Amino acid sequence: MKAQYALRRTKINLQLLSEVSHSTLKGHRNRLEAFFFSFFFSPTSDLGWISKVYVNPPAVVRHAEQIQKWRTVKGNWQAAWLLKAVTCIDLTTLSGDDTPSNVHRLCFKAKHPIREDLLKAMDMHDKGITVAAVCVYPARVTDAVNTLKAAGCNIPVASVAAGFPSGQTPLETKLAEIRLAVQYGAREIDIVISRSLVLSGQWEGLYEEIRQCREACGEAHMKTILATGELGSLANVYKASMIAMMAGSDFIKTSTGKEVENAILPVGVVMMRAIKEFYWQTGFKVGFKPAGGIRTAKEAITWLMLVKEELGVEWLKPELFRLGASSLLEDIEKQAGHCVSWQTNRV
Repeated sequence: MKAQYALRRTKINLQLLSEVSHSTLKGHRNRLEAFFFSFFFSPTSDLGWISKVYVNPPAVVRHAEQIQKWRTVKGNWQAAWLLKAVTCIDLTTLSGDDTPSNVHRLCFKAKHPIREDLLKAMDMHDKGITVAAVCVYPARVTDAVNTLKAAGCNIPVASVAAGFPSGQTPLETKLAEIRLAVQYGAREIDIVISRSLVLSGQWEGLYEEIRQCREACGEAHMKTILATGELGSLANVYKASMIAMMAGSDFIKTSTGKEVENAILPVGVVMMRAIKEFYWQTGFKVGFKPAGGIRTAKEAITWLMLVKEELGVEWLKPELFRLGASSLLEDIEKQAGHCVSWQTNRV
């Protein structure tokens, strides 16, 4: 089976040949669809579209600024958005001084992200509200898996890998690290790309690296971190997003959280436009994960609103949207308390 490119409206039009029917994928989970696509699609046939990609930075920035000016939701609506944000969080600890004990605490918070009294006041105490995943280094995966298992909790453990955060390790080492993380029990793998491949325009090399990472992940979901603050331009962000999705990524993710510039709305707009175009042309839904610098409930809700605006409500679920955060829950819980107080004072 082969695949071909066709240029359409200055963007990439991805189309499998007629013998590859979408009906053959009906009922498959998005992870398997992406895995299928990475094996039956090759970018080597024509990469002329890359040079034709154009992004209008001022227009993107204006659109992002407009989103930020939207009126903040209040009252019961705010409480609902806050709880939605909680269920999409990848609760993260990625510090050099991580130990089993602080991973245990992280897992407890993952299972109990909001105080029980607040959940009862919102009549949500019996809804099983948890975060989407716990994200740690490979060396801490076993600690997280064992802690969650002992707690009778099915929250997946995600592991960063592939030379996180710099990506400056040989491909063989990256693949070995991925396989070890999966062996330790990670059900999700957050890989990081080699930024040098983007900056030097080595798109086929980028595709092949991500494709091999996808293969190494096996049954685990793969999120591809673009480290957008180090890609040089919004056009490169769009190109890298498309290549990552072609190579079989289940999610594309903004940042490692270690860059000077992390998750910002203009980058989110560009990545979501790429996701939308990829979905239009292939029928495959790829998830989006902003990460790094998201510390307040207001910022989390803004990201949710942007996803709703750009991709639609069907993306507002943990299967297609995640928030990478380490300290966000504290402010969400605080704002949830304000919502409960506001509702109580109204009665």
